[in-house]
Amino acid sequence: MDRRTFTQVLASAALAAASAQRASGAAAQEAPLRGSEPFPLSVMLWTVFNDLPFAKRLAKVAEAGYNNVELVGEYGKWEESDFANANTARKQLGIHFDATAGLRNGVADPNARDGFLKELSQAMTPMERLGCPAMIVLSGNSITGIAREAQHQSCIESLKRAAQAIEGRQIEGHPVRVLLECIDPEENPHYFLQSAAEAIEIVRAVNHPQVQFLYDFFHEQIAEGNLIEKLEKNIDVIGLVHVADVPGRHEPGTGEINYANIYRKLAQLKYQHGVAMEFRPSGDAVMALRAAREMVLRTARA
Repeated sequence: MDRRTFTQVLASAALAAASAQRASGAAAQEAPLRGSEPFPLSVMLWTVFNDLPFAKRLAKVAEAGYNNVELVGEYGKWEESDFANANTARKQLGIHFDATAGLRNGVADPNARDGFLKELSQAMTPMERLGCPAMIVLSGNSITGIAREAQHQSCIESLKRAAQAIEGRQIEGHPVRVLLECIDPEENPHYFLQSAAEAIEIVRAVNHPQVQFLYDFFHEQIAEGNLIEKLEKNIDVIGLVHVADVPGRHEPGTGEINYANIYRKLAQLKYQHGVAMEFRPSGDAVMALRAAREMVLRTARA
């Protein structure tokens, strides 16, 4: 996208977002939902508005009422002008990039450890340029010929090495964090870390405040369930939450997960890290995101 086209897109996107925010503000004077969010809410960008230019995608997120966005390495092939345009857009819209993902190497393969650490080090540059302080990391698939216990230990050692690399480091005043995520066996039957219990055990073994667990309720409901008990017992190592319902990965309320109870429990536990909407909307994306945010505001204070 050239500079003129970007400017036109950003101007129209910002105008649309501002109009929506004014309308939302007027409606809020009559609506019962008031006050700030009980914990930061975010949108995982890969799930929505994929047919729009990047700046307009951010504007749609702002229109839905969110101030935070998670990325999956969209910046991988960006040029200098793309970073400048993205930063202009996020600042004008009041958007923060709170986490990203996209490293190719996982932490379970001891032979991939050097590659993982190199990727993490290289990722710090775009993360700093975008003001994004957290990296989501994966275990990768199980490795044939390597014992499961050896892969478990590799996760611990790789994350300890990552902790050493980022120790004390900050981006825009926030500690740089590494967040370990599970994937359920239906989505990837070959993935090594399918169990939140095992991932949490690994994070506890690393024992570093900048290495935390990403609790994805969608994946864990499919894998093992018992969502709230795990939340209560491990809130101290949970650094990010991902939200989608089962089945279908649609918005809360379309499936079997009781997100009202989960949000109430998060509030009771005084959780203060991010809660990111990572669902595929079953209808209009802006309306679905707004409704998801309103559910948080309504239930977390109940």
